Amino acid sequence: MPDLPTHQSLVRELRDIRRPGLPRLRHCAREALREAAVAVGTSTGEGDELQGIERMLAAAVQHLAGGGPLRDEPACDPLARAAAHTFGLFPDRRGTAAADRRKAAAAVYGVSTERFRRSHEQEIMAELASSVLMLVREAGPAVRTGGAHGGQHRPPFPLSGRMLAGPPPTGPVPAHVTNRITVRVCPIELVRDADILVSSENTYLEMSKIFRPTVSGALRRAAAVRNGSGEIVDDVLQRELSTWLRGHGRTGLPVRPGTVVATSPGALASHGVRRVYHAAISSPVEDGDRYHIAPASLAEAVRATFTLARAERETLSIPLSTVCFPLLGAGHGGLPAETAARWLLWALRQELSEDSTWRVRLVAQQQGGADALKAANSTP
Repeated sequence: MPDLPTHQSLVRELRDIRRPGLPRLRHCAREALREAAVAVGTSTGEGDELQGIERMLAAAVQHLAGGGPLRDEPACDPLARAAAHTFGLFPDRRGTAAADRRKAAAAVYGVSTERFRRSHEQEIMAELASSVLMLVREAGPAVRTGGAHGGQHRPPFPLSGRMLAGPPPTGPVPAHVTNRITVRVCPIELVRDADILVSSENTYLEMSKIFRPTVSGALRRAAAVRNGSGEIVDDVLQRELSTWLRGHGRTGLPVRPGTVVATSPGALASHGVRRVYHAAISSPVEDGDRYHIAPASLAEAVRATFTLARAERETLSIPLSTVCFPLLGAGHGGLPAETAARWLLWALRQELSEDSTWRVRLVAQQQGGADALKAANSTP
């Protein structure tokens, strides 16, 4: 099987084709995009690469939107809408001039074209490349080698709403994977048998207000250091997140969905917690009262959590072995519990199949959420 394109090579080619646009794709470097289109199944690699790349990009943008209809409306994921404008993927926008495409994309975020170019556009390129690679992974090795089709080309990637229900089934799940996942009804801040607690945050890494009944608010409240009178003297989690944002030049700017940032546990150390991981999965919509979550961001956050945990276990010599996840995306993110549970379990199975040194605790505030997690854990 040939090597698949890297994230960096895809980003580079996406930047190169932004200005000329899809109608002039034949004049642009596109080797990484061509390889990805063949791997996804939108191109045979035999004379249909231009159409295949375009269809793949449309599928990748729809993937960013959560798999549902892609519309230029506020209810649709802003990153997906801006990406569609950037590459002229909306109907009747394919041949629009580059300056007009950028202006329309900037309007999605309500910022100037210059600010969009310097910040949001870079995020779009990175996210779209990640979405392409996610489609490649979902296509599976059998598709890339032709093994499942007797060497025949896979039908074009369907642009449908299937991703709202969840990723494709994984087949029989080994017992050593399911046995490492337990589900319980419990406030996450009361968990005492996990090294890492995962919090759900927005893409600006702004934690919930300390008094709000959310996972983020509950962990912020429980981790805060208080004086003898019970007054907070150190808002540990928010303080450390603010330090991270300043150090990475992201204060007031969104991070890529699926980004995971580690902080110390603060007062949660008394529960045996060693780290709190903050998963940025929800993108503010309109005035920030609502959020959008692309289901694929849950999988990205799970992958990033274990990557970070392995790195911290090695570089910081912290004995990490158990990770506790809430039902990411099913609260203010608005995903149905069944959808969030299926994506979460799918991603966890991928990680535990590759690295069985971890144990996972899944917690839900309500029995309904726990039932959704148990059902997802018992379904191939």
